[in-house]
Amino acid sequence: MTEPGTVSLGGAGAAGGPGSRVGPGAPAGLGSSSVGSKPFGWRFLSPLLLGSSLNPINSSMLATGLVGIGVDFHTGPGQTATLISVLYLCSAVMQPTMGKLSTLFGPRRVFLAGILILLAAGVVGTAAPSFGFLVVSRALIGIGTSAAYPTAMSLVRSRAESMGMGVPSRVLGNFSIASQVTTVVGLPLGGVLTGAFGWRALFFVNIPLALVTLVATYVGVAKDTPSAARPRMRLFTAVDGVGILLFAGTITSLLLFLSNLAAPPWWLLPVGAALGALLVLWERRSPSPLIDVRMLGANRPLQRTYLRQMLVGLGIYSSLYGTSQWMEQSAHLTPTAVGLILLPLSGLSIVIARVVSGRGWVRVPLLVTAAALLLTGGVMLLITSQSTVPVLIGMTLLLGCANGFSGFANQAALYVQTTAADIAVASGLYRTFSYIGAIFSSSLIGIVFGASATDAGFHALAWVLGAIGLASLLLTVLDRRIPVNANR
Repeated sequence: MTEPGTVSLGGAGAAGGPGSRVGPGAPAGLGSSSVGSKPFGWRFLSPLLLGSSLNPINSSMLATGLVGIGVDFHTGPGQTATLISVLYLCSAVMQPTMGKLSTLFGPRRVFLAGILILLAAGVVGTAAPSFGFLVVSRALIGIGTSAAYPTAMSLVRSRAESMGMGVPSRVLGNFSIASQVTTVVGLPLGGVLTGAFGWRALFFVNIPLALVTLVATYVGVAKDTPSAARPRMRLFTAVDGVGILLFAGTITSLLLFLSNLAAPPWWLLPVGAALGALLVLWERRSPSPLIDVRMLGANRPLQRTYLRQMLVGLGIYSSLYGTSQWMEQSAHLTPTAVGLILLPLSGLSIVIARVVSGRGWVRVPLLVTAAALLLTGGVMLLITSQSTVPVLIGMTLLLGCANGFSGFANQAALYVQTTAADIAVASGLYRTFSYIGAIFSSSLIGIVFGASATDAGFHALAWVLGAIGLASLLLTVLDRRIPVNANR
C-alpha cells in the first residue's frame, strides 16, 4: 500500500506497491546473493558516499584557486566567479534530471555515467589552455557529480525495501555527515593543493577521486537488474526532453535573478514565470514527465519539506559565510583564525547528525533547528567587533546545532514522503532547493553588508537570520504531517 502523502515525481510509479518499478530503471542488486548479511556494509556504501560528496567538495574547494586562475588568464574577480556559479546552475538543473534518467536506464548506470563525466571534467580542467575550458570543466563537474546523490538514494531505497527494513536512518545519517564533512574539508584541502601544486591541482584531484569511485562501484554495487517491459516511446519523449529544457530555463532564470539582488535584472522575473507556467502545462500532459506536477501539487508535506530545506540552507549559508567575512574585515581576524573558530561548528554538527540519525528523530530536530537559528540571530545582535573569541565560538556552536539537526531530519522527512519509484527525482529536487538557498544567500550577504562587512551589517544579518528561524519554526509547528520518528 502506498503511504499517505507520497508523490510520483517522475512519472514512473506503478501499481504494486512502493517498491514496484517499470522500465529499465529497476532497483540494483536486490538478490540475496548480492545483498548478503550486511545490506549496508561499507563495500556497498563507500562508493555511494564518496560519489555524493564530490559535488559539495568541488563547490567549496575552488575558492582558494580563484586568484591564481585570474592571474594566469588575466581575468577579473567577476569573471572568475562564473566558475562557482556555473557549477551551482548545472547542479540545480541536473540533480532531478539525473534522477529522472535513473528511472529509465537504472541508477547504477547513471551513477557510473556521472563519474565518467567527472573524470573527463578533471582532464579538461587540468589541461585547460584558456579560461573557457575551465568554464566547460566546471559545467561538466556540475553535471557529473549531480548524478551521484539522487541515484545513491534510489539504490539505498531499493535495497532497504528488498530487505523489508523500513527507513535506514543510520545510512541517511551517513550521507548527511559526508556532505557536512566534505563541505568543510573542501576549503582547507583546496588551500593545501593550491599552495603545493597550483590551481590546476583543484581540477586534477577529480581524476583519482573519479577512478577510485568507479572501481569501488564496480566492486561493491550490483548491476541494475532486468525489469518488466514498458511501452516503447522515443528516447526524447521518454526522457521528457521538453520538460528538462523548460525546467532548466525556469531554474536558471530564478537563480540568475537571486544571484544579483543588489541590482536585480527584473526582466528575468517574467521570463522565469512564463517558463514555469509552460513547464507546469507541459508536465500535466507529458506521457513521461520529469516532474509529476499533479501529484506534487497534492503532496503538501513534501512541498513543505522542500521549503524548509531552502529556508534552512539560506539561513546557514548566509550566517556562515557572512560571519566569516565579518570576522576578517571588522574583527580583523586572520583566515586561519576564522577557520579554527568555525572548526567546532563542524565537529558539533557531525556529532549531532550521528545521534539524531541513530535514533531516527525527525520532528524534534526540525523544531530545534528553527530555534537554533532564532537564537543564533539573537546572539549576533549582542556581538560586536570587540567581542572575544570564546563568544564567537559560542555563536558558531549554535549554528552548528542548526546544521547538525536539520541535515538528517529533512532528508528523512523526504524519504518517508516519497515512493520508492520516485525517490531519485525527489532527492534531486531536494538538492535543487538547497542550491536556491545557497545562491540566494550570496546576494543577501551583499545586500546587508554592502561594500564592507561592518557591525551594522552584521546586526542586519542577525535580524534576517531571526526572521528565517521564525519562518522555519512556524512551518514546522503548523505541519502536523511531519513524522515524530522516521522508523514509525
